[in-house]
Amino acid sequence: MASDWTLRQEICDAGRRVHQRGLVGGTDGNISARAGGGLILISPSGCCLGMMEPGDLVVIDSTGRVLSGRGRPSSEHWMHATAYAQRPDVAAIVHAHPPLTVAFTVAGLSMSPCALPEIIMAFGQVPVTAYATPSTDEGAGVIRDLVRQFDVLVLDRHGSLTVGKNVMDAMYKLEKLEHAALVMLTAHQLGGVQDLPPEEVAKLAQLRSRLGIGRAEDVPPACLPPACGGTCAPSKSS
Repeated sequence: MASDWTLRQEICDAGRRVHQRGLVGGTDGNISARAGGGLILISPSGCCLGMMEPGDLVVIDSTGRVLSGRGRPSSEHWMHATAYAQRPDVAAIVHAHPPLTVAFTVAGLSMSPCALPEIIMAFGQVPVTAYATPSTDEGAGVIRDLVRQFDVLVLDRHGSLTVGKNVMDAMYKLEKLEHAALVMLTAHQLGGVQDLPPEEVAKLAQLRSRLGIGRAEDVPPACLPPACGGTCAPSKSS
């Protein structure tokens, strides 16, 4: 695990990148990382991610109790603590408000899970959670089951939650998600989204498994050929 100071710098670097790329506005969003000993290092409440300094970060335990740092932890700390409890393999979390991703949920539109090879390969699919009132512990409830299986979640009308093996890994997943939203929005504007043929999706599902990226069964069965039963390998002729 990185030193405390290095970890703090990584969180601040990611915060500046999130803010500069317009993935949050004002004091929105929060970033955290495991600090060792079951503790969590998290951005403070009411702080602009783009202006954080290493000393601004707050150390909390899994109940949200502040152990060190100035101010209060992010009001979304329940969501972070829940994700860490469900995923021992996760070392960092970014919660942002990527505008195009959020816009799809406000419009009641789906970013088709069967259209973009990069999303199928990287994530399998990107589920949308039920709505939860922001800044309450309701957020923990809507992500609890989904985060066990998926690294990227869209929070209905609220934003995204991306988890990773380190801070930048979680950050890159956020960028990939919002880039996919831009592609999908542009496709809608150009006349509509055309999904990949099921046989091609099956190839991608098996490829993500072979390369150790993720499980083939995370790809939605609806995107695969009917005979697959959800996880079939492509035929040699395909």
